[in-house]
Amino acid sequence: MTTMVKDMLDTCPADLGGVDRDALTRCIEACIACAQACTACLDACLSEEMIAELAKCIRTDADCADICNATASVLSRHTGYDANITRTMLTACATVCKACAEECERHADMHDHCRVCAEACRRCEAACNELLASLG
Repeated sequence: MTTMVKDMLDTCPADLGGVDRDALTRCIEACIACAQACTACLDACLSEEMIAELAKCIRTDADCADICNATASVLSRHTGYDANITRTMLTACATVCKACAEECERHADMHDHCRVCAEACRRCEAACNELLASLG
């Protein structure tokens, strides 16, 4: 199945420096999906009656969404590619996704939005780690 992310990467005239295009595509897509899930989760948390107990979840969701969006943006730019910046962003994204998944999992039994968010975070964490490993 072709996606917009893949289509855009395929049209890029810049050299991707041997980056695994499939892993890159999966990672960008996972980052975008995770950012959306985290944004929706924090909004749902704000609608819950026990909002005080969800403060850390809300904050972690917001941080994760911001870092996932930034990572997707960095990964989408290839002109003047800097592998050190890419590695740093991927490491940060995997770290925040792990933390967000762990926080959301604490509430997953009571809130389906936290369960869904945790799953998106785990997928993004794995995609970031896969791409990192492929960079060598």
